[in-house]
Amino acid sequence: MATKESIARKLAAALKPGKAPASQPAEAKADHATPLLDARKANKEATPEMLQQAAKDNLFLHFTRHSPFQTGDMPIITRAEGHHFWDQNGKKYFDGISSLFSVNAGHGRARLAEAAAKQMKQLDYFPIWAHAHAPAIELAERVLSYAPRSLNRVFFTTGGGEANETAWKLAKQYFKMTGKPTKHKVLTRAIAYHGTSHGALSLTGIPAMKKMYEPLVPSTFRVPNTNWYRAQDDFETEEDFALWAANRVEEMILFEDPDTVAAFFFEPVQNSGGCFTAPKSYFKRIREICDKYDVLLVADETIDGFGRIGTMFASEFYDIEPDMLVCAKGITSAYAPLGALLLSERLFEPFKDGKNIFAHGYTFAGHPVSCAVALENLDIFDEEDLVGNVRRNSPAFRKTLEKLNDLPIVGDVRGEGYFFAIELVRDKKTKETFNDEESERLLRQFLSHDLYDSGLYCRSDDRGDPVVQLAPPLTIGPKEFDELEQILRKSLTKASEIFELM
Repeated sequence: MATKESIARKLAAALKPGKAPASQPAEAKADHATPLLDARKANKEATPEMLQQAAKDNLFLHFTRHSPFQTGDMPIITRAEGHHFWDQNGKKYFDGISSLFSVNAGHGRARLAEAAAKQMKQLDYFPIWAHAHAPAIELAERVLSYAPRSLNRVFFTTGGGEANETAWKLAKQYFKMTGKPTKHKVLTRAIAYHGTSHGALSLTGIPAMKKMYEPLVPSTFRVPNTNWYRAQDDFETEEDFALWAANRVEEMILFEDPDTVAAFFFEPVQNSGGCFTAPKSYFKRIREICDKYDVLLVADETIDGFGRIGTMFASEFYDIEPDMLVCAKGITSAYAPLGALLLSERLFEPFKDGKNIFAHGYTFAGHPVSCAVALENLDIFDEEDLVGNVRRNSPAFRKTLEKLNDLPIVGDVRGEGYFFAIELVRDKKTKETFNDEESERLLRQFLSHDLYDSGLYCRSDDRGDPVVQLAPPLTIGPKEFDELEQILRKSLTKASEIFELM
């Protein structure tokens, strides 16, 4: 049997100078061109052609099909201001989705850059592991001042997926520490998206996103979402449907055994599938169910938070008192990476005795620079009343988008605040959707390109039925609504003609 020493000697011999591991030859990098590095060393500006080639040679883009870049150019964005951005060719685009539901205060805020620079000069970085710093302390208090009354503590992360991961781990540990060790299962809604790490992806209710990474973390179960457009033929009113959907949560808890269910995760307005809303009665009922069976209610407001729905948090809009609330994105308007899990004092209680720790954290969570940017961002929110701007103008935004209902391809316009989806259908009367092949052709081969070529960046999505989604910066108003509607009308009219719906 090989000893540790003999294994170490063999490994050292295999890796001695001049001999690279078999899986990576020593000469692998020898001929790798570095035109951008060479230009930088020579104090020369990189040309658009150099950037384009280097992007194709080196980048592995997120959530992207790379095949179009084999023959065409990769979009390279060079600057942004307000609700617009520009590419390397100088073309201007309307940022109709706040880049990724994130740039809530709009692009080009110099004071956020100044806040970051000021903080870097004072304290560039320090972890919040057994220590604290003023930006994190101030931001925790500030965020809680906007939050539902049920929430009293902040655990910082660097994004929403990490915060969902944190919430699940905390729920499991909490119940183990309080005498209910079998409560570990989690319920989420069909088609809902909660992140990409193994835990957060397990919470996600989109089978196609998960199958390449299975087996995932076990013990997650799906309940119906609140897609009223697809359910209204079976119910008298939306309230009836909402009660039915909420009761499915209780049904699943009972089916799995209440002693094993730890939490129910939901987005107040569900993003994936296309801006599914629900009446307040739905949230009231799921709160009652969770209280009855001691199941933690977790509001994922990664997108819905920080003014997107017309209140600082969507939980306020829908009168929800969650046990935990996940937020990210708009907390800094995406000028720096930051996320947070807000939680009730009840969940913090077991850690107060000084004997227990939550063995979980992230290197850059609560980064002082990100926290400083977030504080300045929230000052902008308050000074410019961005949340009030959404609340006042949302009805006009909805009304403008509803003009598109005269197009044969538009089946439904839904959403809340500055967060809307337009569902596309083959037949308005029957609500017949497009099949997979048609959806591919409609969204990826036509609409995404045509809208972008027309100067509008938004999301064409078929994780549920085909939709176009809009989530513009919170700074815009009626003039911009009309601009968005006109661009959408032209592209959707072309799409109707392509599928012979006109």
